[in-house]
Amino acid sequence: MDDSQETAAGNGIEKPRLTLGFIPLTDCAPFVIALEKGYFRRHGLDVALSRQPSWAAIRDKVAAGMLDGAHMLAPMPIATTLGLGGVRKATIAPMSLDLNGNAVTVSNALYRRLTAVAGEEPSQRPVSARSLRRLLELDSGGEAVRFATVFPFSSHNYLLRYWLAAAGVDPDRNVGMTVIPPPQMPRCLAAGEISGYCAGEPWNAYAVAHGIGRVLITDYEIWNNSPEKVLGVNQDWAERHPNTLRALLMALLEAAQWLDLPGNRMEAAALLASPDYVGVPADILQMSMTGSFQYAADEAAVSLPDFNVFHRYAATFPWRSHALWFLTQMLRWGQIAEPVDLHAVAEQVYRPDLYRDAAAALGLPCPSADYKCEGVHARPWTLDTGCIPVALGPDLFFDGTAFDPADPIAYLAGFELHRMRVKPDDLARAGNSP
Repeated sequence: MDDSQETAAGNGIEKPRLTLGFIPLTDCAPFVIALEKGYFRRHGLDVALSRQPSWAAIRDKVAAGMLDGAHMLAPMPIATTLGLGGVRKATIAPMSLDLNGNAVTVSNALYRRLTAVAGEEPSQRPVSARSLRRLLELDSGGEAVRFATVFPFSSHNYLLRYWLAAAGVDPDRNVGMTVIPPPQMPRCLAAGEISGYCAGEPWNAYAVAHGIGRVLITDYEIWNNSPEKVLGVNQDWAERHPNTLRALLMALLEAAQWLDLPGNRMEAAALLASPDYVGVPADILQMSMTGSFQYAADEAAVSLPDFNVFHRYAATFPWRSHALWFLTQMLRWGQIAEPVDLHAVAEQVYRPDLYRDAAAALGLPCPSADYKCEGVHARPWTLDTGCIPVALGPDLFFDGTAFDPADPIAYLAGFELHRMRVKPDDLARAGNSP
């Protein structure tokens, strides 16, 4: 019996051999580092990582039990629990994997059209979609603009829509919207099949490095330190394997700590470059991983130290307020068609109780609250409601709005542009009154 097997036996791990799915993106790094640096084995787990072709494959294989868990889009466990998108399976998110990491990239052709109608506005950051609205107004009935996101229930979809709608661009009427797996985005952009996309790294840096397109805005600029990926597992799997899940969380927490040490980022990029993981040259992966970002091939890289956050700012904590924000966007864009108790869903899916158990076993501080307001801190701040203060990052939305998780109905009422199919009164009767 080796050390890993002894640890598994000693910790009562119900299932030491696991298969976890991931998509080739920079933010699969906690899984890769936990495997490559031995954190899984330290906690008694023998893990195989399984690269998947699409987010739909991740969802379907976890729901069917073909994968024990996966690198998931943060809204995905919510949508799958509610049965949105055709698959219903109670899924939980006991840990967040990172903050930020996405950007909106457009083709060179669309960028030229934007500058033709708006001059230098598309290069003044943070870039508004007002120039796109002006282009669409002038080009009514002309050349179509078509954006891709990675999955209907993704931060990419909601933040792209948020950015477009803030400038008066209706994402369901004024532009085309489609879904494409992240690694295919640059090829589709180069082929002219889409005009732009919102995807995670390295697929924006890849497009810039190959002269395929230019980044207009990062998700950090749309919403500072926005939630991105989570560990997702089936709820019944978690209930059958509590010790295994705690060991998994502990391994990933240690990997996230390792990743946020600046001196480790170059090594992380080199590991991610393997064809077994992301399969993109390390010099492209290094760009965002080392705190810099290049918007266009003819521009110098700029400092963006919080573009990939894996541990600081409580990045791994599964805030139920983040789940609530995603639920408001599902309502805003008509993906939820029936009244639901939003707080009850957030509390079923996002599981800070399981996170705290694993963090306590490692002696790590974590927030004592499950909810926090968003859009109210322009600078790093300290959450001091628990016994140990927790350092958090800025959380501003680029349009200056704020989200109070105590009153999601009021937040929804503030959006002029929406496709809501559920009336506010019906939402209130479902238990959503403040």
